[in-house]
Amino acid sequence: MKILVRLQIALLLIMSTSCNKYLDIVPDNVATIDYAFRMRTTAEKYLATCYSFMPKLGDMYANPGMFGADELWLSKDKNWWNNWVTALGQQNVNNPQLDYWNGYNASTNLWMGISQCNIFLENIEKVPDMDEVEKRQWKAEVKFLKAYYHFFLLRMYGPIPIIDVNLPISASGEEVRVYRQPVDKVFDYIVRVIDDATIDLRKNVRDENSELGRVTMPIAKGFKAKVLVYAASPLFNGNTEYAGFSGKDGVVLFNSTVDQEKWSRALQACKEAIEVAHEMGHKLYEFEGSLQTKDISEDTRLALNIRGAITDRWNPEIIWANTGSTTRGLQVWSAPHVLEPAHIGVSEPNGSIGVTMKIADLFYSKNGVPIEEDKAFEYNDRYSLKVATEADKYQVKEGYSTAKIHFNREARFYGTLGFDGGVWYGQGRYDDKDPYYLQIKKEQIGGKEGISWHSVTGYYAKKYIHYTNTTVNQNTYTTTNWPWVMLRLADLYLLYAEAANEVGGPSVDAFQYLDLIRKRSGLPAVQVAWTAHSKNPQKPNTKEGLRAIIRQERGIELALEGERFWDLRRWKTAPEQLNKPIKGWDVDQVSSEAYYREKVLFNQRFSLKDYFWPIREHDLIVNKNLVQNPGW
Repeated sequence: MKILVRLQIALLLIMSTSCNKYLDIVPDNVATIDYAFRMRTTAEKYLATCYSFMPKLGDMYANPGMFGADELWLSKDKNWWNNWVTALGQQNVNNPQLDYWNGYNASTNLWMGISQCNIFLENIEKVPDMDEVEKRQWKAEVKFLKAYYHFFLLRMYGPIPIIDVNLPISASGEEVRVYRQPVDKVFDYIVRVIDDATIDLRKNVRDENSELGRVTMPIAKGFKAKVLVYAASPLFNGNTEYAGFSGKDGVVLFNSTVDQEKWSRALQACKEAIEVAHEMGHKLYEFEGSLQTKDISEDTRLALNIRGAITDRWNPEIIWANTGSTTRGLQVWSAPHVLEPAHIGVSEPNGSIGVTMKIADLFYSKNGVPIEEDKAFEYNDRYSLKVATEADKYQVKEGYSTAKIHFNREARFYGTLGFDGGVWYGQGRYDDKDPYYLQIKKEQIGGKEGISWHSVTGYYAKKYIHYTNTTVNQNTYTTTNWPWVMLRLADLYLLYAEAANEVGGPSVDAFQYLDLIRKRSGLPAVQVAWTAHSKNPQKPNTKEGLRAIIRQERGIELALEGERFWDLRRWKTAPEQLNKPIKGWDVDQVSSEAYYREKVLFNQRFSLKDYFWPIREHDLIVNKNLVQNPGW
């Protein structure tokens, strides 16, 4: 029997005098690979193993995109959180945070995941009690997973080795010392594997009770579109800052000339992905609710559209979600600790996660344009106080004094964020004429007490919280747990708009899906909004202007979903955005006048090295053919 070994094991062999202990490539209670593939039931367990390496992105400690940029912020006692350490500028080469190369520090060993996928693909044909159609389907799923794991590593580390097959035990030391491959070659490999997988993938799952989350054709098509948009983006397409970055074999790892054709490929892939998604019934989510919510206002419904787009499990907008990564912990840490006096002293939720002021500023005015551009928005006076009136009652508690920046904003602002004086719909109160509202200045019921269990910025991540979650008593907080959303239709729409603008500039193609997303949030079409309300009405009429609009729209629609971290990098706008101070309200203050002052929480820094993760120093010692990323 030909025994295959993991890449990491092969690398260790060259450091060891004995190889026997490295041949145990199946669980401890399984003697051989043949045993794992002796029948369908055991092969299905191996299929589950291949899926098990998917990063748990709903885990607030494990998702690089969640706390690694500038969207979410924590109190100083949380400086051990692996992803937040990245935002604090404390990444290192000796023991990298979220080390998905090796599986250390709240991460998954994705090279091992790729190896397990290769073992599966090498052996699935041995299973005697499976028909060929099912074998091809399972192989297609695993091929996709292998492509996804390569992409996750590419996005984190840049040029990576390509491990298409595992190395035999007879491989020489030099054979296992693999080289990093040029990013274009890695992208091409990933797309080729996805295309190969797509041929045998089903368009939907047969049994929703047991198969939701399994890879389907819409997932593969949608993910391919995303991969190609990344490949066309400035970080990977004509990046002159990495022009001199070569491997030990002298191969240049980044192209330094822009290839516009990459955007055309991305646009076509987005078009095909959307067509398949529509064919399978995917559509933008609209809150429907229940008998409890049947009488809510249009304002409340629009705010719940964005909240429910990710928290309403398996709604029609969700193309792919990871059933192996649910969100109870994230909800417990994100929901305000206290919504009413009866909640004082509860153990859950603890409300320790804050959203930065920068993200609050990002959302449009009610007219659908940036607040600094809106002719009617008092931008220069936005931190002054205003008392909410009856007309504001679905967004701000009537009679409550809060900052002007909290008034006259778009529905997604109110559906994504909680703030002092802001209405918090649900959590047991389903009459939006008598909802909860936040009281979070110091000495109020939800104000700061001690170093943690409060938002350090004065903003809460309402978007994460399912509206039916309820504090039952001092020790019980019930949550509706939703699987982490990996891809939804709005993401594809925005990718399509981005690619269409890069290919042809402002056009019907570029506006059509952008305007559908805005319509779902109660906003006018882009051109209508800018013509009527912006100080810069011609902005949507140029490629550069529409690019800025699309990027802001993406930042708003996908806020807190882990996309901004990667988007800022692939657009190469991270140096501009991540060298700004992190700010919030002064949550240590009692009075409104003192509370509503900008407070700098941290001076963030981003440089060239921060585009990619460092490879652990030990790996460079083991494999002399690897090179470190620039700056590390």
